[in-house]
Amino acid sequence: MSDNRLKIGITQGDTNGIGWEVILKTLADSRIAELCTPVVYGSPAAAGYYRRCIADLEEIAFNTVSSARDARRGRVNLIACGPQELRIVPGEPSPEAGWAAVEALQAAVRDLKEGTLDALVTGPIDKETAQADDFRYTGHTEYLAAELEGSPMMLMCSDRLRVGLVTTHLPLAEVSAAISREKITEALDRLARSLVADFGVVKPRIAVLALNPHAGDGGLLGREEEETIRPAVNDAYAAGVLAFGPFAADGFFASGNYAHYDAVLAMYHDQGLAPFKTLTPDGVNYTAGLYEVRTSPDHGVAYDIAGRDKADPQSMRNAIYAALDIVENRRRWAAMSADPLQHFERDRGRDASAKDLPEMREGRHD
Repeated sequence: MSDNRLKIGITQGDTNGIGWEVILKTLADSRIAELCTPVVYGSPAAAGYYRRCIADLEEIAFNTVSSARDARRGRVNLIACGPQELRIVPGEPSPEAGWAAVEALQAAVRDLKEGTLDALVTGPIDKETAQADDFRYTGHTEYLAAELEGSPMMLMCSDRLRVGLVTTHLPLAEVSAAISREKITEALDRLARSLVADFGVVKPRIAVLALNPHAGDGGLLGREEEETIRPAVNDAYAAGVLAFGPFAADGFFASGNYAHYDAVLAMYHDQGLAPFKTLTPDGVNYTAGLYEVRTSPDHGVAYDIAGRDKADPQSMRNAIYAALDIVENRRRWAAMSADPLQHFERDRGRDASAKDLPEMREGRHD
């Protein structure tokens, strides 16, 4: 685990949602400031408002700074963002709350790009109220893709399951046209690289989900599996990625076969996130494929419980832990791969073998 030299930026999210509640509940545990140096970007007024909404909250003495460069180790640091006079109405979507979330995000990303933060953890935003003339993005992933170098992939992760997406915030009617053999092959390569460098997985095994029910039933329910997805899986496998499938999504998760793989690649948002959130409700959303590390809780603004002291901070806590682990895994991998003559013990006892996979016969590679 990290020492507290790592500076982790944390954005407030929508000020009428549960962002501040999960942040305060997380940072009230003094051990967080022992693991890292938290730098929160947000409204002091909102922090004070939600502090009063939470019963029996341990006092948090914020250290107010103007830049992450000035953040103090061992303290919870706060960079004030947004309007000084902020109207806070828990549970009510408003352009003002949406823009407060965007201003905090933009300030944190500036510091991340300048190298004064080691990683970023984002609070949930309302994608509709966040829209403005200079913010036309369908989510954090799309915004970060425009601001940071790399090709991002939404990767939901937990100790139990990792799910990457080929397409993210896209209408379902547009998914089939948006996937291609090349795009899936690239996604598999990106996911495999992330599993190695970011999670320390040796020879990761990746299961690929079908698009159509019953994996197309041989073309009766759609041709994408045979014409696009299976050829992409075979291309990736030939290039050295241990990819298998396509598997029908319902049976794959219901049978527990996901436990045989290091990650799953889903074709679209709800196909991957619905089973992930059901199986691991305290998971983390990680933006893989970027040169900077960004994580977030796997939940939204939860207007229905905002301001009622009902929000569970575990996913926010896990997002901070994941950011720390990924930064350290990347540094370790960079050191390991910099000098091929050095010897490092593998994280596992042996390499993966295709013979270990019970579904190998379903995802054969011609």
